[in-house]
Amino acid sequence: MEREDLPNLRALGFEETELKELGLWEPASGNPANLAEMYVRRSKKKDTLSTLREQVRRMCAHADSEGKRIRHVWFEQKSASKSYVRREEFEKATAAIADAGLSKTLYVFKTSRLSRRGMGQVGLLLDKFEEQSARIYVVAEHIDSTRQRMILAILSEQAREQVTDLSEFVKLGIDAHKAEGKWTGGVTPFGLRTAGGRLEHDPAEYPLARRIAEYLLDRKTPNWIANQLNSEGKVTRHGKKWSGPGIISLAHAVTWAGLVAHRDRALDEKGKWTGKYHRGGTPLLDKKGNPISCGEGVITFAEHVKINAILASRAQKGTSIGDRTRGKREIVALLTGTLLCGLCNGRMVNGGVNYRCYARQVEGEHSCKGVSTERTRVESAVEVMWLNHILSLSPDSPTIRAIAREWLSYQDPEKEARKAHVSAALESAVGREMKLEKEFFVMGRMDEDKYDRLREQVAAQIAELKAELAELSQDADLTPLMDPVSLADMWQDAGISGQRALLKAAAKGITLLPSKGRGDRTPILDRLVPEWRDESVNPAAEAAWDRWEARWAKSAG
Repeated sequence: MEREDLPNLRALGFEETELKELGLWEPASGNPANLAEMYVRRSKKKDTLSTLREQVRRMCAHADSEGKRIRHVWFEQKSASKSYVRREEFEKATAAIADAGLSKTLYVFKTSRLSRRGMGQVGLLLDKFEEQSARIYVVAEHIDSTRQRMILAILSEQAREQVTDLSEFVKLGIDAHKAEGKWTGGVTPFGLRTAGGRLEHDPAEYPLARRIAEYLLDRKTPNWIANQLNSEGKVTRHGKKWSGPGIISLAHAVTWAGLVAHRDRALDEKGKWTGKYHRGGTPLLDKKGNPISCGEGVITFAEHVKINAILASRAQKGTSIGDRTRGKREIVALLTGTLLCGLCNGRMVNGGVNYRCYARQVEGEHSCKGVSTERTRVESAVEVMWLNHILSLSPDSPTIRAIAREWLSYQDPEKEARKAHVSAALESAVGREMKLEKEFFVMGRMDEDKYDRLREQVAAQIAELKAELAELSQDADLTPLMDPVSLADMWQDAGISGQRALLKAAAKGITLLPSKGRGDRTPILDRLVPEWRDESVNPAAEAAWDRWEARWAKSAG
């Protein structure tokens, strides 16, 4: 029997012989108190694998000295400082202890490898571990969370402060490079490359990039350009087919004109950076109001302005064609995200009065000949198909349960948002609590009366937030929604957005087979092949394909 984490260990460069010496070859099982999880993380690719292997060796040696076996080694390459970055492997490692109870110890090499977001995050994790009589052990600093929580708190806050200082210096460096007309890093626009901190023409890409620019200046549409390039076998830098939206993004990029871009950061509802920037941007101007150049461009600034004016002239207010002022649109199409093209197996999108193949729409006929059908016709057929399927299920079907959960989530969309908000507030409150203890116990800069008063206020906030989070985390009663007939009745009153939620909970996808030709009178239900979530083998799909092949063979003969 092979260990689940063996691919990770091999990716780190361990050989079979060394894994056996470290006790990481055979699967570990037994009493959770004698088992442990190991979390290994690197923030950058330049961190060598030899360094990571040495960290694993030292953690294994310490585990052996404590008489524990490593149940699973969790490895990922993620930043620990950015709040918008989700560390899936770290979550799995902690869930194995706090939720599943598979082991009682989490080994990390250093506090900074655990988290750089401070004690607000680490403190909540320790609370969950204490409930399970579990612990975190930091090997390099010899910190056991069951006995040295305060030291772990101080080091966590120190790691967080280091990130703040580093981020500030990085931002200053980027701003300085922009002001000096230097490329600040990242992916260069198609047709350009970097040399000496500046942009220059890429001999391999520039001719095609310039050709695209001339097509745009000649008022050719982005979709026409994509279809033309695909028909000639031209591909993008990553070997993929060209698309209309990709051409538009290239045209809007001021860096394509060899200019330094100024783009606003995308913020969440609490004003924190999401790690993304808004598209497009504007040229960064110098003190005299002139655009700052960062090297050669595929187009000139004047051509950039002309191309954007051409694209803007095609915008139609209230439609999907270039209008960026529409705000959030109402959902009108039931099958968006569910209906698939029977030729390329790609998704189909709403085209107004019909559904059509997305690949055909944005990449041209060379990519896919495309399947299309009238929207009202196929939506009515899918409604009948969904109702018939639901009414054939038993009340204890996994699909019925999934639909019930999806419906409750749809009915109360603010619950998950509130849960995320409460979690963030709780993390902040725990961080403030630890800072108070640092000020009083370590730094000695606060008198006892003030500390007791503030500590009491923060403790009350933490208790209130924990209670609300526990209430939000409770599963709602699904019993009233477990009746197929009730769900069928619910469909009629759900509206398009509600029906879409119910449909996606039941079906992974619905494939629309192509017609035999213009005027094909084949019933639309015979051309729809659903893949229901509760069917490991899809007899409806097999039967539909059999019917389709039989009709095609008959017409061909």
